[in-house]
Amino acid sequence: MKLPTPYKARYAQRVAACAMALASWAAPAQPTDLTSVLQTADRYRSGSGNLQVETQVRVLHADGSLDKERRYQVFVQAGRKSLVLMQSPVEKGQKVLMLGDDFWLVMPASQRPLRITPMQKLLGDASTGDIATLRWADDYSAQWVGEEPCANDAPTPSCLHLSLRATRKGVTYQRIELWLGNTRHEPVRADLYVQSDKLAKQARFVLDKTAQPVTVSEMVLTDRLSNQKETRIRYLGRKERTVPEEWLNPMFLARTTTLE
Repeated sequence: MKLPTPYKARYAQRVAACAMALASWAAPAQPTDLTSVLQTADRYRSGSGNLQVETQVRVLHADGSLDKERRYQVFVQAGRKSLVLMQSPVEKGQKVLMLGDDFWLVMPASQRPLRITPMQKLLGDASTGDIATLRWADDYSAQWVGEEPCANDAPTPSCLHLSLRATRKGVTYQRIELWLGNTRHEPVRADLYVQSDKLAKQARFVLDKTAQPVTVSEMVLTDRLSNQKETRIRYLGRKERTVPEEWLNPMFLARTTTLE
């Protein structure tokens, strides 16, 4: 049956309106404040405020066998300040200090701190920056990419994909492609790019759902540049701790063998 022309026009308008409503309903809602989203994601890894984090790093061969294991005591302080104390016998007495974009390595037999970069390797694929810097919201600007399926083994089927760009030079990675759970914004996985825009590592985040609040208990790094080994950074314990101001002075650390 043919519709009269006026009815045709009204019918076409209704179809177009329905199509627009369906498209709007199907499209994922973009978060209005991406900085707030990143701050939420950061809290799963590092809480808030000044922290002491007991950290274990294990390097595994491709067959899953253990290559090396180390322990670190990490103090994350406000204002992009971090101090890492080596705890394993083979590294005992070594310290790494981060103040903004400046990194120092302090050796027990040396009276002078050594300048290093955040990409300096500690063990396996765990760099100084992976251990000492824990907050994305402070160092990156985020761009919304979209809503995508998470990895097959992820605890949530749908993720928010954000593209992070470094806002300063002294960060470990210049670009991070980050996937977060789309409801609670917990970190799920990340692709980590160095300054040459090469994919250096891929990270997977394991949640401890028994903790209150829920926290990331482990970050699993897979090397994409060379050895293909797996490095597991496990957070054994976290507690609030503000360190004395002199601990954040590289010359004081070089003169002091024991911090109490």
